[in-house]
Amino acid sequence: MNTPTETIRQAASPGTHDPAQGLAMREVTLLLGDGEDTVRALDGVHLTVAAGEFTAVVGPSGSGKSSLLAVAGGLAVPDSGTVTIAGRPMTAVARRARTALRRDLVGFVFQSGNLLPALTALDQLRLLRRFASADAVHRDPMELLAEVGMAGKADRRPHQLSGGERQRVGIARALVTGPRLLLVDEPTAALDQARSRDIVQMLARETRRHGVATVMVTHDTEVLQYCDSVYEMMDGALSRV
Repeated sequence: MNTPTETIRQAASPGTHDPAQGLAMREVTLLLGDGEDTVRALDGVHLTVAAGEFTAVVGPSGSGKSSLLAVAGGLAVPDSGTVTIAGRPMTAVARRARTALRRDLVGFVFQSGNLLPALTALDQLRLLRRFASADAVHRDPMELLAEVGMAGKADRRPHQLSGGERQRVGIARALVTGPRLLLVDEPTAALDQARSRDIVQMLARETRRHGVATVMVTHDTEVLQYCDSVYEMMDGALSRV
C-alpha cells in the first residue's frame, strides 16, 4: 500500500518538473535598514523550483523567509542578483512591468486566507480573474472551487466558513489566473494538525495538477513529508535540507 506522500507524488505525470517554466533565483541579496543597522535579509540566495514542484522553506522567525517570498513574487527588488519566473525577468524591469508580471505569473496564498469579507467564495475568484490581463490563463472559478472541495459553499462569505475552508478558497483564488509560481505563507498556522495535513496535501495535488512551481514557508515540520524539496533559511542564507 502506498503512503500518502507516494500517492500524491504519483499524481505528477512524467516530465512535469520543468525548471525553465518555474522559479529561478540567482545570487539574490536584499539589504534592509541603513548604516550600522543594515541587515542582510537575503544573503546570496540560490533557489530553483521547477514547474510541478512543491518546495518548503523552514527556519526561525526573522531568518529571511518573508523576504524570500517578497523578492520571489516581485513585491521587493533585491539589491543584487536575478529572479526569473517561467523565463521572464522580475529584476531590472520597470515597476509597472514588474506589477504586470506579478499579476499574471504569481499567485499568493496568505496565512489567514486574506479573503474580502463582503464577497462570497465564488466572487473572491471572479474578482481576481477580472483584474487579470487578457494574456493570463483564465481558469473557471466554479471548477477550481470544486477541485478544492468548496463547490457546495460557493455562496458563503468568509465569516460563514471555517479556517480550513477559508484556506481552500484562498488556494483556489490564487490559481484562478493560471500563475506559474505559487507563494504560500504559513498556510497551517491557525489550523489543527488534521486540517493542516489536509491543506498541505491539497497544495501538493494542485501544484502537480496545474504544473505550477510552489514555494511554501512553514514552521510545521509535520507536513514536510508532502513536499518534493525542503530548504532551511538561517540569517538570510538558504540551504537545502
